Amino acid sequence: MDFIFMLTRDDQTVADALQVADEIESVPLTHIGFKDVGVDTATLQALHRKLKARNATTYLEVVSTTKQAALESARVGRDLGVDWLMGGTWVEETLQVLDGSATQYLPFPGNPVGHPTVLGGSPEVIADHTRQFVSAGAAGVDLLAYRASEADPLDLVRAARNAAPESHLVVAGSIVNREQIAALSDAGADGFTIGQAAFAGVYDPRQGSLRSQLVEILDAAATANR
Repeated sequence: MDFIFMLTRDDQTVADALQVADEIESVPLTHIGFKDVGVDTATLQALHRKLKARNATTYLEVVSTTKQAALESARVGRDLGVDWLMGGTWVEETLQVLDGSATQYLPFPGNPVGHPTVLGGSPEVIADHTRQFVSAGAAGVDLLAYRASEADPLDLVRAARNAAPESHLVVAGSIVNREQIAALSDAGADGFTIGQAAFAGVYDPRQGSLRSQLVEILDAAATANR
């Protein structure tokens, strides 16, 4: 299971993302993402170049809550050349934006609302959306399982996995400990994101540096894969 480190806090890319990327260069991260808010386009371009220079797989997660803004975010991701675009709910329109590019798409299933986002929807809704999105051409889904307001998070993960067994399933948001990572692996997730929990030292309060937090999370992901 892939650990995707998000250079984000409070659902925004951190203002010093370029410096943070330099500080963690020695950490063996292979999946790194950011969001389309918090820094300007020039910073996103420089950040993406830096991440690709270390051969990282890159992710941009859309947090825009309007169709126009979400599609503009998709254009930003396409123009940057990110490997994966995550989030958003306007699936067909986003796929049209990405058409002809190498960027793969993982939309939000369920009913995400607000900012920070809360996820509404039953396991049945998640399964239906996952099937619909994959049928439309998405590579899988970006599931906000631990922000669910109407169902058990792991029930949602299992529903998405069973609905499209061959698709890519990433779980994002509010993952803060090793137990959650192990449970996500058991439920069938292919990857998970952590950003704020690492920056704030919440993942492992005994570790004082961001680098130490990331090493601990990588270890949890590797253990879950065994």
